[in-house]
Amino acid sequence: MTQPPGPLRPDQQQEIVRQIGAALTAAIPPGWQQLRVEYRAAGRHVESDLLVTAPDGRPRVAQPPPEAVRLLGLLRSGMYQPGFGTWLGAILVFEPGQAPDVDFVRPDLEPPFRQQPPPIGFQDELRFFPRAEEHIPGWLREGAGLPPLTPPPGDGEVRTPRIYDGLDASGRPLIRRQPLLPAEIERVLTYLDAAPVILASRSNGPDAFAPDRGDAVPMNFRTDGAWAWPGAVAYYLREHGVPPDPELVAHIRARRFTAPAEVPETAKDLALTAITGEQL
Repeated sequence: MTQPPGPLRPDQQQEIVRQIGAALTAAIPPGWQQLRVEYRAAGRHVESDLLVTAPDGRPRVAQPPPEAVRLLGLLRSGMYQPGFGTWLGAILVFEPGQAPDVDFVRPDLEPPFRQQPPPIGFQDELRFFPRAEEHIPGWLREGAGLPPLTPPPGDGEVRTPRIYDGLDASGRPLIRRQPLLPAEIERVLTYLDAAPVILASRSNGPDAFAPDRGDAVPMNFRTDGAWAWPGAVAYYLREHGVPPDPELVAHIRARRFTAPAEVPETAKDLALTAITGEQL
């Protein structure tokens, strides 16, 4: 791997982004309207995609030039923060006459890899960019073959999510959360909708974000055995883009977005207790 002499200052990061744009521009015929490059990496496992919007406005897939890929790796290495790691995914968008639009995936989030990296990729990630134990998310620990940092919830502990983060002075719900990655939204929704129902209801409740819709929010509850959530969680994500409770999202990521088809009856009872407050 290419390693810079030390952490890159913001101006050095900007210069590398400029060089990435120059490398892309030199490899693409003139007249393009937009260049969008996506980069994902875990250790030596590297994926890169380039989408070129041509003069006719149609996007076309192209092969990113090696120099641009090298510079993206250099940028990733230079943005490493000791103990915290560095980003594993980035999207850079270039348009003529405009400043680049750069989006780095947070180091605690797994980018949407086209092909799942092998365990050695995640192991190399932690070797090249060491992290403190508390900053190794569950998906990275699992991918590297490390044991969980903390055991999963035991008997008597099923968690329930916060639907939103409080109310403003007018009584409207407040959201103070990081949005989901676009590629994660459908995967999270699939998980939320696939877990077994433990409390069904034919009636709906009011929409806190759009009261004029009337009763539109499903009142059913589902569980995966560790968390129990109301239908409102998926509804608000689908209808209003409201991300679920960050800890629930982290749990879903750690489970690779795969909900269990069945949950033991004892776990269902615990989930109902968490929802209703009544011991079964």
